[in-house]
Amino acid sequence: MRKEYNKLIRDKIPAIMQAQNKKFKVHEADEKEFQRKLQEKLLEEVTEFLENPCIEELADIQEVLNALLYSMEYDDQKLLQEMFTKTITNGAFQKKLILEWVES
Repeated sequence: MRKEYNKLIRDKIPAIMQAQNKKFKVHEADEKEFQRKLQEKLLEEVTEFLENPCIEELADIQEVLNALLYSMEYDDQKLLQEMFTKTITNGAFQKKLILEWVES
């Protein structure tokens, strides 16, 4: 029985499946497909985290975020600078504030 996935997988998964004598097919994505599949994978990993909030799911989310960062040709310093700028401008989430309403 064959199950269709058509999703981004980690680099060592083909070797793991081969060691288990499984038949499978993979292909290398071009940049456009890779970006799209990373976005799909991010949604998948966030959904898994919401269903099971744990460090393992956070690690998966961070791995996808790292891949997105580099595939978009940014680096850690650029990301940290953007985070710093947003924190200076809008603050962080340390005060645990919930906006209840705004009157216009």
